[in-house]
Amino acid sequence: MNSRERSTDSGIEIRPVYGPKDLEGFDPTDELGDPGAFPYTRGVQPTMYRGRLWTMRQYAGFGTAEATNERFKFLLNAGQTGLSCAFDLPTQMGYDADHARAEGEVGKVGVAISSLEDMRLLLAGLPLDEVTTSMTINSTASTLLLLYQLVGEDQGVRGDQLRGTIQNDILKEYVARGTYIYPPRPSMRLVVDTFSYCNKEMPNWNTISISGYHIREAGSTAVQEIAFTLANGIAYVEAALAAGLELDDFAPRLSFFFNAHNNLFEEIAKYRAARRMWANIMATRFGATDPKSMMLRFHTQTGGSTLTAQQPESNIVRVTVQALGAALGGTQSLHTNGFDEALGLPTERAAKLALRTQQILGYESGIADTVDPLAGSYFVESLTNEVERLALAYISAIDAQGGAVAAIESRYMQDEIESAAYEFARSVDRGDKVVVGVNRFSEEETTRADVFPVDEAQQQAQVARVASLKTRRDNDAVRVALDDLRTAARGSANVLYPMKSALAAFATLGEVADVLRDEFGIYQPS
Repeated sequence: MNSRERSTDSGIEIRPVYGPKDLEGFDPTDELGDPGAFPYTRGVQPTMYRGRLWTMRQYAGFGTAEATNERFKFLLNAGQTGLSCAFDLPTQMGYDADHARAEGEVGKVGVAISSLEDMRLLLAGLPLDEVTTSMTINSTASTLLLLYQLVGEDQGVRGDQLRGTIQNDILKEYVARGTYIYPPRPSMRLVVDTFSYCNKEMPNWNTISISGYHIREAGSTAVQEIAFTLANGIAYVEAALAAGLELDDFAPRLSFFFNAHNNLFEEIAKYRAARRMWANIMATRFGATDPKSMMLRFHTQTGGSTLTAQQPESNIVRVTVQALGAALGGTQSLHTNGFDEALGLPTERAAKLALRTQQILGYESGIADTVDPLAGSYFVESLTNEVERLALAYISAIDAQGGAVAAIESRYMQDEIESAAYEFARSVDRGDKVVVGVNRFSEEETTRADVFPVDEAQQQAQVARVASLKTRRDNDAVRVALDDLRTAARGSANVLYPMKSALAAFATLGEVADVLRDEFGIYQPS
Protein backbone atom coordinates (compact mmCIF):
# COMPACT_ATOMS: atom_id res chain seq x y z
CA MET A 1 0.00 0.00 0.00
CA ASN A 2 1.27 3.49 -0.86
CA SER A 3 2.42 5.29 2.29
CA ARG A 4 0.09 8.14 1.42
CA GLU A 5 -2.98 5.92 1.04
CA ARG A 6 -4.94 4.56 3.95
CA SER A 7 -8.44 3.11 4.27
CA THR A 8 -10.56 1.34 6.85
CA ASP A 9 -11.55 -2.31 6.60
CA SER A 10 -14.72 -1.14 4.83
CA GLY A 11 -12.67 0.73 2.23
CA ILE A 12 -13.38 4.22 3.61
CA GLU A 13 -10.51 6.50 2.68
CA ILE A 14 -8.58 7.90 5.65
CA ARG A 15 -7.12 11.35 5.09
CA PRO A 16 -3.79 12.39 6.66
CA VAL A 17 -5.42 14.91 8.97
CA TYR A 18 -8.93 16.00 9.88
CA GLY A 19 -10.29 19.41 10.81
CA PRO A 20 -13.43 21.58 10.91
CA LYS A 21 -13.95 21.34 7.13
CA ASP A 22 -14.55 17.62 7.48
CA LEU A 23 -17.64 18.34 9.57
CA GLU A 24 -19.21 21.00 7.38
CA GLY A 25 -22.98 20.69 7.59
CA PHE A 26 -22.68 18.56 10.73
CA ASP A 27 -24.97 19.82 13.51
CA PRO A 28 -23.79 18.45 16.87
CA THR A 29 -27.15 19.26 18.47
CA ASP A 30 -29.08 17.12 15.97
CA GLU A 31 -26.51 14.44 15.20
CA LEU A 32 -25.07 13.93 18.67
CA GLY A 33 -27.50 15.13 21.31
CA ASP A 34 -26.76 14.31 24.91
CA PRO A 35 -25.88 10.85 26.22
CA GLY A 36 -29.08 8.99 27.00
CA ALA A 37 -31.14 11.18 24.65
CA PHE A 38 -32.26 10.88 21.02
CA PRO A 39 -30.57 9.98 18.69
CA TYR A 40 -28.34 8.16 21.21
CA THR A 41 -25.13 8.65 19.22
CA ARG A 42 -23.31 9.20 22.50
CA GLY A 43 -24.81 6.24 24.35
CA VAL A 44 -28.12 4.96 25.66
CA GLN A 45 -27.60 6.01 29.28
CA PRO A 46 -26.92 9.56 30.55
CA THR A 47 -24.01 8.44 32.76
CA MET A 48 -22.93 5.29 30.86
CA TYR A 49 -20.01 3.63 32.69
CA ARG A 50 -19.78 6.30 35.38
CA GLY A 51 -23.01 4.83 36.69
CA ARG A 52 -22.22 1.15 36.06
CA LEU A 53 -19.63 -0.65 33.98
CA TRP A 54 -20.68 -2.78 31.06
CA THR A 55 -21.72 -6.32 31.96
CA MET A 56 -18.73 -8.64 31.73
CA ARG A 57 -20.41 -11.65 30.18
CA GLN A 58 -17.95 -14.39 29.23
CA TYR A 59 -19.26 -17.00 26.79
CA ALA A 60 -19.03 -20.57 28.07
CA GLY A 61 -20.42 -23.96 27.20
CA PHE A 62 -19.00 -27.40 26.51
CA GLY A 63 -19.62 -31.07 27.16
CA THR A 64 -22.38 -31.85 29.60
CA ALA A 65 -24.59 -29.55 31.64
CA GLU A 66 -22.59 -30.39 34.77
CA ALA A 67 -19.26 -29.42 33.16
CA THR A 68 -20.62 -26.10 31.94
CA ASN A 69 -22.20 -25.40 35.32
CA GLU A 70 -18.72 -25.74 36.84
CA ARG A 71 -17.28 -23.25 34.30
CA PHE A 72 -20.12 -20.80 35.03
CA LYS A 73 -19.31 -20.89 38.73
CA PHE A 74 -15.58 -20.54 38.03
CA LEU A 75 -16.21 -17.38 36.01
CA LEU A 76 -18.65 -15.91 38.53
CA ASN A 77 -16.11 -16.47 41.30
CA ALA A 78 -13.52 -14.66 39.14
CA GLY A 79 -15.75 -11.58 38.97
CA GLN A 80 -17.89 -12.14 35.87
CA THR A 81 -21.17 -10.23 36.14
CA GLY A 82 -23.41 -12.16 33.72
CA LEU A 83 -23.70 -15.62 32.19
CA SER A 84 -23.48 -16.39 28.48
CA CYS A 85 -24.16 -19.91 27.25
CA ALA A 86 -22.96 -21.69 24.10
CA PHE A 87 -24.86 -24.77 22.89
CA ASP A 88 -23.53 -27.65 20.85
CA LEU A 89 -24.52 -28.13 17.22
CA PRO A 90 -27.12 -30.86 17.84
CA THR A 91 -28.91 -28.59 20.32
CA GLN A 92 -28.75 -25.70 17.85
CA MET A 93 -30.11 -27.88 15.03
CA GLY A 94 -32.91 -29.51 17.03
CA TYR A 95 -31.44 -32.97 17.60
CA ASP A 96 -31.20 -34.86 20.87
CA ALA A 97 -27.83 -36.18 21.97
CA ASP A 98 -28.89 -39.76 21.14
CA HIS A 99 -29.88 -38.94 17.54
CA ALA A 100 -27.75 -40.51 14.80
CA ARG A 101 -26.98 -37.07 13.32
CA ALA A 102 -25.59 -35.89 16.66
CA GLU A 103 -22.88 -38.55 16.77
CA GLY A 104 -19.43 -37.01 17.14
CA GLU A 105 -20.78 -33.51 17.83
CA VAL A 106 -22.31 -33.86 21.30
CA GLY A 107 -20.84 -31.25 23.64
CA LYS A 108 -18.05 -30.21 21.26
CA VAL A 109 -18.69 -26.53 20.53
CA GLY A 110 -21.10 -25.90 23.38
CA VAL A 111 -23.18 -27.63 26.01
CA ALA A 112 -25.60 -30.42 25.09
CA ILE A 113 -29.15 -29.69 26.28
CA SER A 114 -31.79 -32.24 25.31
CA SER A 115 -34.41 -31.84 28.04
CA LEU A 116 -35.60 -30.11 31.20
CA GLU A 117 -33.45 -32.60 33.11
CA ASP A 118 -30.33 -31.22 31.40
CA MET A 119 -31.35 -27.59 31.94
CA ARG A 120 -31.80 -28.22 35.66
CA LEU A 121 -28.23 -29.54 35.83
CA LEU A 122 -26.90 -26.60 33.78
CA LEU A 123 -28.41 -24.03 36.15
CA ALA A 124 -27.99 -25.90 39.45
CA GLY A 125 -27.05 -23.56 42.29
CA LEU A 126 -27.38 -20.41 40.18
CA PRO A 127 -29.81 -17.79 41.55
CA LEU A 128 -31.93 -17.01 38.49
CA ASP A 129 -33.61 -14.06 40.21
CA GLU A 130 -30.19 -12.38 40.53
CA VAL A 131 -28.08 -13.39 37.54
CA THR A 132 -28.72 -12.37 33.91
CA THR A 133 -28.17 -15.04 31.29
CA SER A 134 -27.56 -14.76 27.56
CA MET A 135 -28.17 -17.82 25.41
CA THR A 136 -26.72 -18.01 21.91
CA ILE A 137 -29.46 -20.06 20.30
CA ASN A 138 -31.60 -19.40 17.23
CA SER A 139 -33.65 -22.14 15.55
CA THR A 140 -34.46 -23.71 18.92
CA ALA A 141 -34.45 -20.43 20.87
CA SER A 142 -38.06 -20.72 22.03
CA THR A 143 -37.39 -24.22 23.39
CA LEU A 144 -34.33 -23.17 25.40
CA LEU A 145 -36.14 -20.09 26.70
CA LEU A 146 -39.01 -22.21 28.02
CA LEU A 147 -36.62 -24.70 29.62
CA TYR A 148 -34.94 -21.76 31.39
CA GLN A 149 -38.32 -20.48 32.58
CA LEU A 150 -39.28 -23.93 33.86
CA VAL A 151 -36.08 -24.11 35.93
CA GLY A 152 -36.86 -20.64 37.25
CA GLU A 153 -40.27 -21.91 38.34
CA ASP A 154 -38.51 -24.82 40.09
CA GLN A 155 -36.65 -22.16 42.11
CA GLY A 156 -39.82 -20.18 42.82
CA VAL A 157 -38.74 -17.37 40.47
CA ARG A 158 -41.58 -15.75 38.53
CA GLY A 159 -41.30 -15.06 34.81
CA ASP A 160 -41.22 -11.31 35.42
CA GLN A 161 -38.17 -11.77 37.66
CA LEU A 162 -36.11 -13.53 34.99
CA ARG A 163 -33.67 -11.34 33.08
CA GLY A 164 -31.50 -12.23 30.13
CA THR A 165 -31.41 -12.58 26.37
CA ILE A 166 -31.98 -15.24 23.75
CA GLN A 167 -30.35 -14.62 20.41
CA ASN A 168 -33.42 -15.82 18.47
CA ASP A 169 -32.12 -14.13 15.28
CA ILE A 170 -32.96 -16.60 12.54
CA LEU A 171 -32.42 -14.32 9.55
CA LYS A 172 -28.67 -14.08 10.02
CA GLU A 173 -28.54 -17.88 10.08
CA TYR A 174 -29.62 -17.92 6.43
CA VAL A 175 -27.16 -15.11 5.67
CA ALA A 176 -24.03 -16.17 7.48
CA ARG A 177 -24.11 -19.04 9.93
CA GLY A 178 -26.22 -21.96 8.73
CA THR A 179 -27.85 -23.35 11.91
CA TYR A 180 -31.36 -23.04 10.53
CA ILE A 181 -34.02 -25.76 10.55
CA TYR A 182 -37.25 -24.41 9.07
CA PRO A 183 -37.82 -22.10 6.07
CA PRO A 184 -37.57 -18.34 6.71
CA ARG A 185 -41.26 -17.50 6.96
CA PRO A 186 -42.36 -20.11 9.54
CA SER A 187 -39.12 -19.34 11.40
CA MET A 188 -40.23 -15.70 11.56
CA ARG A 189 -43.50 -16.91 13.08
CA LEU A 190 -41.55 -18.56 15.91
CA VAL A 191 -39.67 -15.31 16.51
CA VAL A 192 -42.88 -13.28 16.68
CA ASP A 193 -44.62 -15.86 18.89
CA THR A 194 -41.68 -15.48 21.27
CA PHE A 195 -42.09 -11.68 21.29
CA SER A 196 -45.76 -12.06 22.16
CA TYR A 197 -45.16 -14.74 24.80
CA CYS A 198 -42.47 -12.76 26.59
CA ASN A 199 -44.54 -9.58 26.55
CA LYS A 200 -47.11 -11.42 28.68
CA GLU A 201 -45.04 -13.95 30.61
CA MET A 202 -41.42 -12.71 30.79
CA PRO A 203 -41.57 -8.91 30.32
CA ASN A 204 -37.98 -8.25 31.45
CA TRP A 205 -36.44 -10.74 29.04
CA ASN A 206 -34.71 -9.54 25.85
CA THR A 207 -36.57 -11.51 23.21
CA ILE A 208 -33.99 -11.21 20.44
CA SER A 209 -30.36 -10.28 19.98
CA ILE A 210 -30.22 -9.16 16.36
CA SER A 211 -26.77 -10.28 15.42
CA GLY A 212 -24.16 -8.66 13.25
CA TYR A 213 -21.48 -10.74 14.93
CA HIS A 214 -21.84 -13.76 12.69
CA ILE A 215 -22.29 -11.60 9.60
CA ARG A 216 -18.87 -10.11 10.36
CA GLU A 217 -17.37 -13.52 11.13
CA ALA A 218 -18.52 -14.66 7.68
CA GLY A 219 -16.37 -11.94 6.12
CA SER A 220 -18.48 -8.79 5.90
CA THR A 221 -17.10 -5.29 6.30
CA ALA A 222 -18.01 -3.15 9.31
CA VAL A 223 -20.45 -1.18 7.15
CA GLN A 224 -22.15 -4.35 5.90
CA GLU A 225 -22.31 -5.68 9.45
CA ILE A 226 -24.51 -2.86 10.74
CA ALA A 227 -26.44 -2.40 7.48
CA PHE A 228 -27.51 -6.03 7.22
CA THR A 229 -28.15 -6.30 10.96
CA LEU A 230 -30.41 -3.26 11.05
CA ALA A 231 -32.17 -4.43 7.86
CA ASN A 232 -32.92 -7.70 9.66
CA GLY A 233 -34.12 -5.68 12.64
CA ILE A 234 -36.54 -3.81 10.39
CA ALA A 235 -37.88 -7.15 9.13
CA TYR A 236 -38.52 -8.38 12.69
CA VAL A 237 -40.35 -5.18 13.58
CA GLU A 238 -42.49 -5.41 10.44
CA ALA A 239 -43.32 -9.07 11.14
CA ALA A 240 -44.34 -8.31 14.72
CA LEU A 241 -46.54 -5.41 13.62
CA ALA A 242 -48.14 -7.58 10.93
CA ALA A 243 -49.00 -10.13 13.64
CA GLY A 244 -50.86 -7.44 15.56
CA LEU A 245 -48.33 -6.62 18.28
CA GLU A 246 -48.09 -3.02 19.49
CA LEU A 247 -44.72 -1.44 18.67
CA ASP A 248 -43.93 -0.03 22.08
CA ASP A 249 -44.92 -3.34 23.72
CA PHE A 250 -42.13 -5.33 22.06
CA ALA A 251 -39.57 -2.86 20.69
CA PRO A 252 -38.01 -1.97 24.08
CA ARG A 253 -36.93 -5.63 24.47
CA LEU A 254 -35.09 -5.78 21.13
CA SER A 255 -31.33 -5.97 21.55
CA PHE A 256 -28.35 -6.29 19.22
CA PHE A 257 -25.05 -8.15 19.06
CA PHE A 258 -21.99 -6.78 17.26
CA ASN A 259 -18.44 -7.82 16.53
CA ALA A 260 -15.28 -5.97 17.55
CA HIS A 261 -12.39 -6.08 15.09
CA ASN A 262 -8.96 -4.49 15.03
CA ASN A 263 -9.55 -1.21 13.18
CA LEU A 264 -10.15 0.72 16.39
CA PHE A 265 -11.66 3.94 15.10
CA GLU A 266 -13.88 2.35 12.47
CA GLU A 267 -15.28 0.02 15.12
CA ILE A 268 -16.04 2.94 17.46
CA ALA A 269 -17.68 4.85 14.58
CA LYS A 270 -19.68 1.72 13.68
CA TYR A 271 -21.30 1.49 17.11
CA ARG A 272 -22.07 5.20 17.26
CA ALA A 273 -23.55 5.18 13.73
CA ALA A 274 -25.67 2.09 14.47
CA ARG A 275 -27.26 3.73 17.51
CA ARG A 276 -28.14 6.86 15.56
CA MET A 277 -29.47 4.90 12.59
CA TRP A 278 -31.72 2.67 14.72
CA ALA A 279 -33.12 5.64 16.66
CA ASN A 280 -34.07 7.37 13.41
CA ILE A 281 -35.45 4.17 11.86
CA MET A 282 -37.70 3.52 14.84
CA ALA A 283 -38.84 7.14 15.13
CA THR A 284 -39.38 7.99 11.46
CA ARG A 285 -40.19 4.67 9.79
CA PHE A 286 -42.24 3.12 12.59
CA GLY A 287 -43.39 6.09 14.67
CA ALA A 288 -42.09 4.83 18.01
CA THR A 289 -43.00 7.07 20.93
CA ASP A 290 -41.38 5.24 23.86
CA PRO A 291 -37.72 6.32 24.08
CA LYS A 292 -36.78 2.73 24.98
CA SER A 293 -38.11 1.62 21.60
CA MET A 294 -35.52 3.82 19.90
CA MET A 295 -32.50 2.75 21.98
CA LEU A 296 -30.09 0.36 20.35
CA ARG A 297 -28.72 -1.69 23.24
CA PHE A 298 -26.02 -4.15 22.25
CA HIS A 299 -23.65 -6.84 23.39
CA THR A 300 -20.20 -7.10 21.82
CA GLN A 301 -17.84 -10.02 21.35
CA THR A 302 -14.28 -9.66 20.18
CA GLY A 303 -13.57 -11.05 16.73
CA GLY A 304 -13.07 -14.79 16.65
CA SER A 305 -12.06 -14.71 12.99
CA THR A 306 -9.21 -12.30 13.78
CA LEU A 307 -7.47 -14.75 16.12
CA THR A 308 -4.45 -16.62 14.82
CA ALA A 309 -3.21 -20.10 15.59
CA GLN A 310 0.29 -18.75 14.93
CA GLN A 311 1.85 -17.05 17.97
CA PRO A 312 -1.44 -17.37 19.88
CA GLU A 313 -0.27 -15.13 22.76
CA SER A 314 -0.43 -12.23 20.27
CA ASN A 315 -4.20 -12.65 20.41
CA ILE A 316 -4.13 -11.17 23.93
CA VAL A 317 -3.19 -7.84 22.35
CA ARG A 318 -5.79 -8.15 19.59
CA VAL A 319 -8.51 -8.88 22.11
CA THR A 320 -7.46 -5.90 24.23
CA VAL A 321 -7.64 -3.50 21.27
CA GLN A 322 -11.02 -4.89 20.25
CA ALA A 323 -12.41 -4.67 23.78
CA LEU A 324 -11.16 -1.09 24.01
CA GLY A 325 -13.08 -0.20 20.85
CA ALA A 326 -16.26 -1.79 22.18
CA ALA A 327 -16.02 0.12 25.44
CA LEU A 328 -15.22 3.43 23.76
CA GLY A 329 -18.15 2.73 21.44
CA GLY A 330 -20.57 2.33 24.34
CA THR A 331 -21.41 -1.38 24.52
CA GLN A 332 -23.79 -2.63 27.23
CA SER A 333 -22.06 -5.97 27.70
CA LEU A 334 -18.88 -7.59 26.45
CA HIS A 335 -17.29 -10.98 25.89
CA THR A 336 -13.55 -11.12 25.37
CA ASN A 337 -12.21 -14.18 23.54
CA GLY A 338 -9.56 -16.46 24.96
CA PHE A 339 -6.18 -16.18 23.27
CA ASP A 340 -6.21 -19.91 22.47
CA GLU A 341 -9.57 -20.03 20.66
CA ALA A 342 -7.99 -20.44 17.22
CA LEU A 343 -6.86 -23.82 18.54
CA GLY A 344 -9.95 -24.98 20.43
CA LEU A 345 -12.35 -24.10 23.21
CA PRO A 346 -10.79 -21.68 25.73
CA THR A 347 -8.91 -23.26 28.60
CA GLU A 348 -9.59 -22.00 32.14
CA ARG A 349 -6.36 -19.98 32.06
CA ALA A 350 -7.32 -18.26 28.81
CA ALA A 351 -10.89 -17.63 29.97
CA LYS A 352 -9.71 -15.99 33.19
CA LEU A 353 -7.14 -13.86 31.36
CA ALA A 354 -9.84 -12.70 28.92
CA LEU A 355 -12.02 -11.64 31.85
CA ARG A 356 -9.07 -9.88 33.52
CA THR A 357 -8.59 -7.92 30.26
CA GLN A 358 -12.07 -6.45 30.67
CA GLN A 359 -11.54 -5.76 34.35
CA ILE A 360 -8.27 -3.89 33.74
CA LEU A 361 -9.91 -1.78 31.03
CA GLY A 362 -12.89 -1.05 33.23
CA TYR A 363 -11.15 -0.35 36.51
CA GLU A 364 -7.63 0.81 35.62
CA SER A 365 -7.59 2.53 32.21
CA GLY A 366 -9.77 5.56 32.93
CA ILE A 367 -11.95 5.04 29.83
CA ALA A 368 -15.04 4.71 32.05
CA ASP A 369 -14.53 8.06 33.75
CA THR A 370 -16.39 10.13 31.14
CA VAL A 371 -19.19 9.42 28.68
CA ASP A 372 -18.28 9.08 24.98
CA PRO A 373 -14.74 10.42 25.39
CA LEU A 374 -14.11 10.69 21.63
CA ALA A 375 -17.19 12.80 20.85
CA GLY A 376 -16.34 15.89 18.83
CA SER A 377 -13.19 14.38 17.34
CA TYR A 378 -13.02 15.56 13.75
CA PHE A 379 -11.86 12.11 12.68
CA VAL A 380 -14.36 10.07 14.72
CA GLU A 381 -17.36 12.21 13.82
CA SER A 382 -16.44 12.26 10.12
CA LEU A 383 -15.95 8.49 10.13
CA THR A 384 -19.24 7.96 11.99
CA ASN A 385 -21.05 10.01 9.35
CA GLU A 386 -19.46 8.08 6.49
CA VAL A 387 -20.20 4.67 8.02
CA GLU A 388 -23.81 5.78 8.47
CA ARG A 389 -24.09 7.06 4.88
CA LEU A 390 -22.78 3.83 3.37
CA ALA A 391 -24.87 1.61 5.65
CA LEU A 392 -28.05 3.53 4.81
CA ALA A 393 -27.31 3.02 1.11
CA TYR A 394 -27.26 -0.76 1.70
CA ILE A 395 -30.58 -0.57 3.59
CA SER A 396 -32.11 1.37 0.71
CA ALA A 397 -30.96 -1.36 -1.70
CA ILE A 398 -32.51 -4.04 0.55
CA ASP A 399 -35.77 -2.06 0.81
CA ALA A 400 -35.88 -1.89 -3.00
CA GLN A 401 -35.81 -5.70 -3.11
CA GLY A 402 -38.74 -5.99 -0.72
CA GLY A 403 -36.88 -6.16 2.60
CA ALA A 404 -34.46 -8.45 4.36
CA VAL A 405 -36.29 -11.74 3.85
CA ALA A 406 -36.52 -11.15 0.08
CA ALA A 407 -32.87 -10.03 -0.02
CA ILE A 408 -31.87 -13.24 1.75
CA GLU A 409 -33.97 -15.38 -0.58
CA SER A 410 -32.29 -13.71 -3.59
CA ARG A 411 -28.85 -14.19 -1.96
CA TYR A 412 -28.12 -10.46 -2.17
CA MET A 413 -26.69 -10.26 1.37
CA GLN A 414 -24.81 -13.54 1.05
CA ASP A 415 -23.18 -12.47 -2.22
CA GLU A 416 -22.11 -9.11 -0.80
CA ILE A 417 -20.53 -10.80 2.21
CA GLU A 418 -18.76 -13.40 0.08
CA SER A 419 -17.31 -10.67 -2.15
CA ALA A 420 -16.02 -8.76 0.88
CA ALA A 421 -14.51 -11.91 2.39
CA TYR A 422 -12.78 -12.76 -0.89
CA GLU A 423 -11.32 -9.27 -1.21
CA PHE A 424 -10.03 -9.36 2.37
CA ALA A 425 -8.36 -12.74 1.78
CA ARG A 426 -6.71 -11.40 -1.38
CA SER A 427 -5.43 -8.35 0.48
CA VAL A 428 -3.81 -10.62 3.08
CA ASP A 429 -2.29 -12.80 0.35
CA ARG A 430 -0.88 -9.72 -1.39
CA GLY A 431 0.50 -8.38 1.88
CA ASP A 432 -1.59 -5.20 1.67
CA LYS A 433 -3.31 -6.22 4.90
CA VAL A 434 -0.77 -7.16 7.58
CA VAL A 435 -1.62 -9.99 9.96
CA VAL A 436 1.17 -10.19 12.49
CA GLY A 437 2.62 -13.67 12.74
CA VAL A 438 0.92 -14.81 9.53
CA ASN A 439 2.10 -12.75 6.55
CA ARG A 440 4.62 -10.62 8.41
CA PHE A 441 6.79 -11.15 11.51
CA SER A 442 6.22 -14.89 11.26
CA GLU A 443 8.50 -17.36 12.95
CA GLU A 444 8.92 -21.07 13.29
CA GLU A 445 6.61 -22.31 16.03
CA THR A 446 8.53 -23.93 18.89
CA THR A 447 5.84 -23.92 21.57
CA ARG A 448 2.11 -24.52 21.45
CA ALA A 449 -0.65 -23.32 23.75
CA ASP A 450 -2.51 -25.92 25.78
CA VAL A 451 -5.59 -27.11 23.92
CA PHE A 452 -8.90 -27.69 25.66
CA PRO A 453 -9.47 -31.45 25.94
CA VAL A 454 -12.61 -33.04 24.49
CA ASP A 455 -13.92 -35.60 26.99
CA GLU A 456 -15.44 -38.51 25.07
CA ALA A 457 -16.80 -39.97 28.31
CA GLN A 458 -18.86 -36.81 28.89
CA GLN A 459 -20.40 -37.17 25.45
CA GLN A 460 -21.28 -40.80 26.09
CA ALA A 461 -22.82 -39.90 29.46
CA GLN A 462 -25.06 -37.31 27.81
CA VAL A 463 -26.27 -39.78 25.18
CA ALA A 464 -27.06 -42.32 27.90
CA ARG A 465 -28.90 -39.74 30.02
CA VAL A 466 -31.33 -38.66 27.30
CA ALA A 467 -31.94 -42.25 26.24
CA SER A 468 -32.72 -43.14 29.87
CA LEU A 469 -35.11 -40.20 30.24
CA LYS A 470 -37.18 -41.43 27.33
CA THR A 471 -37.79 -44.71 29.18
CA ARG A 472 -38.44 -43.18 32.64
CA ARG A 473 -40.97 -40.43 31.81
CA ASP A 474 -44.74 -40.72 31.24
CA ASN A 475 -44.69 -41.26 27.49
CA ASP A 476 -48.48 -41.07 27.15
CA ALA A 477 -48.42 -37.56 28.65
CA VAL A 478 -45.59 -36.60 26.32
CA ARG A 479 -47.53 -37.86 23.29
CA VAL A 480 -50.63 -35.85 24.21
CA ALA A 481 -48.58 -32.69 24.81
CA LEU A 482 -46.77 -33.02 21.49
CA ASP A 483 -50.12 -33.48 19.70
CA ASP A 484 -51.28 -30.18 21.23
CA LEU A 485 -48.13 -28.53 19.90
CA ARG A 486 -48.80 -29.98 16.46
CA THR A 487 -52.33 -28.57 16.46
CA ALA A 488 -51.05 -25.11 17.38
CA ALA A 489 -48.36 -25.24 14.68
CA ARG A 490 -50.97 -26.14 12.05
CA GLY A 491 -53.12 -23.20 13.08
CA SER A 492 -52.34 -19.65 14.14
CA ALA A 493 -52.15 -20.03 17.92
CA ASN A 494 -48.96 -19.10 19.79
CA VAL A 495 -46.91 -22.30 19.82
CA LEU A 496 -44.93 -21.45 22.96
CA TYR A 497 -47.78 -22.32 25.34
CA PRO A 498 -48.22 -25.94 24.22
CA MET A 499 -44.45 -26.18 23.75
CA LYS A 500 -43.93 -25.29 27.40
CA SER A 501 -46.44 -27.95 28.49
CA ALA A 502 -44.65 -30.56 26.39
CA LEU A 503 -41.24 -29.66 27.82
CA ALA A 504 -42.63 -29.72 31.37
CA ALA A 505 -43.78 -33.28 30.66
CA PHE A 506 -40.15 -34.08 29.64
CA ALA A 507 -40.61 -34.03 25.91
CA THR A 508 -37.15 -33.49 24.51
CA LEU A 509 -35.80 -30.66 22.41
CA GLY A 510 -35.48 -33.02 19.45
CA GLU A 511 -39.06 -34.24 19.74
CA VAL A 512 -40.36 -30.66 19.81
CA ALA A 513 -38.25 -29.80 16.76
CA ASP A 514 -39.48 -32.92 14.94
CA VAL A 515 -43.10 -31.81 15.36
CA LEU A 516 -42.26 -28.42 13.89
CA ARG A 517 -40.19 -30.02 11.10
CA ASP A 518 -43.26 -32.05 10.15
CA GLU A 519 -45.50 -28.98 10.08
CA PHE A 520 -43.17 -26.22 8.84
CA GLY A 521 -40.83 -28.18 6.59
CA ILE A 522 -37.03 -28.10 6.39
CA TYR A 523 -35.14 -25.28 4.67
CA GLN A 524 -33.05 -26.32 1.69
CA PRO A 525 -31.03 -23.41 0.27
CA SER A 526 -31.02 -23.13 -3.49
